[in-house]
Amino acid sequence: MDLTPPPGAPPAPYGVRHPSTYPVPPRYGFPETPMERTTRLRPIGPEPRHRARTAAAAACVVLGLGLIGGAAAGAWLTDDASASSGADTSWSTARSAWHSLPVDTLFPRTLQGRGAGPGAADRVWTRLGVAADSDCAEALDPLLVRALGPVGCERVVRATYTDATRSTVTTVGMVFTEADAAAMRALGTRFTAQKLGERKDLMPRTYPVPGTVAERFGAAQRGSWTTHVVTGAPVLVYAVSGFADGRAVTDPQPAALAMARGATTAVAQAGLGNDAEGVADRVERALRTRVADGTEKKPR
Repeated sequence: MDLTPPPGAPPAPYGVRHPSTYPVPPRYGFPETPMERTTRLRPIGPEPRHRARTAAAAACVVLGLGLIGGAAAGAWLTDDASASSGADTSWSTARSAWHSLPVDTLFPRTLQGRGAGPGAADRVWTRLGVAADSDCAEALDPLLVRALGPVGCERVVRATYTDATRSTVTTVGMVFTEADAAAMRALGTRFTAQKLGERKDLMPRTYPVPGTVAERFGAAQRGSWTTHVVTGAPVLVYAVSGFADGRAVTDPQPAALAMARGATTAVAQAGLGNDAEGVADRVERALRTRVADGTEKKPR
């Protein structure tokens, strides 16, 4: 078959680029070119096909398979690159959340805790006040700052809530770190393996709000606490709870122990572990949701 174009024939269109996405293949939406016209085939005699034709056909098959494989590999590489880019964007969005998101987004005025209280009772927490952002040395105990040393500390934001009865108060905070994903995973593994979240000497500080039921919420009033190393973001979320009447707690318990089945301590029965865990969980959820929404809305 002779496919040589006649003299003076215009070249075949190569293809055009869609205004916003990928190149459109040639021949879609275009008329055939002279190069694509069929010609009369020569009759084939009864003799067997020439070996050269067989070899050419085999080469075409191999070439076709190679092109298909290359296209698939390219798609996989593109998907991997897109996933990596999305993860980087999400990480960057989370790292800057402490100064880019509104206060009411970081710390909603009201937190709903369906089934979050003792015996799966509903809880509602109301925000009493928000502290100015600060560095780790100001907001955290020195030993906790040391424990967070491998991930660095960019900024800490805090707020204090009270329950519907105004009998308990809870300070929740977010530590925004300087770490990458690998360092945060290592920190999470370390906190779990060494049970750092259960150590009393690593208990977070409170934020007493003047003129509220939390104004006497100091170090001696801390009753229960929890610490979450957030996966997928350079953030550590913590919460510490106590009684609103200013009474001192001589034997504070981590939230996991205070919420355990059969726990009978005053901290457990008052639901201080539920307060710490519930407030930390809902603040973390709000952050995750907003970071995910912000990442999806960014132009690709």
